[in-house]
Amino acid sequence: MKYYRSRQPIKAMSFDLDDTLYDNRPVIRKMTQQVNQWFHLHHPISATRSSRWWLDLKTSLAEQDPGLNSDLTLWRHRTTEQGLIALGYSLAQAQQAADDLLKVTLAHRSDFVVPDETHRVMALLAKTRPLVAITNGNVDLDRIGLSQYFCLVLKGGRDGNAKPHADMFVKAHQHLALEPHHILHVGDHLHTDVAGAKRNGFQACWYNDQGILLTHARDARVLPDIEIDRLAALLEL
Repeated sequence: MKYYRSRQPIKAMSFDLDDTLYDNRPVIRKMTQQVNQWFHLHHPISATRSSRWWLDLKTSLAEQDPGLNSDLTLWRHRTTEQGLIALGYSLAQAQQAADDLLKVTLAHRSDFVVPDETHRVMALLAKTRPLVAITNGNVDLDRIGLSQYFCLVLKGGRDGNAKPHADMFVKAHQHLALEPHHILHVGDHLHTDVAGAKRNGFQACWYNDQGILLTHARDARVLPDIEIDRLAALLEL
């Protein structure tokens, strides 16, 4: 554990989920492959356009409606719908296909097992102070077995603009009835988590399990209070 600032008393903690409490990278790779296979099988016309075409469409839609950046579920649904309309589907057909694809996506999105070590650490931390989840993602915490540790779960889109925007940080400290500087936010992303937390008055713990040097990190703009390379280090607090 590395300390970059003097620590204030920590009366509660908030957590990012993806790539903090579990490795989300292989989950997304597997999900993407399975979802694309389903999409191409049930809607073959989707395979007539490249992944770059679909990505460009997704980017274009977010430029037209920046709010989509905060709601990954709606963004995926809108991209599917508008893409199929561009390929000749009627609005009703495209909406139904987007609904169906979203169900498949969300099923695969939460089809993984959280490490035992994460459960051990979170169970111990939950006995010492209230914990809040703040995520920009759309994982199902009930399905992956993490919801039991949190007194509040905040998701981008549903609960406001995504991190690093203030919305969910404000809701977290209001729910906890604590001043923000008494809450330690833990996350792997230097922009959305560390910068987001610090800009909103929280203490920030950078979860760096990839061995990245802070001085070489591309997104390093705001200094975290603490850096850890394993979740269990939080128990030392």
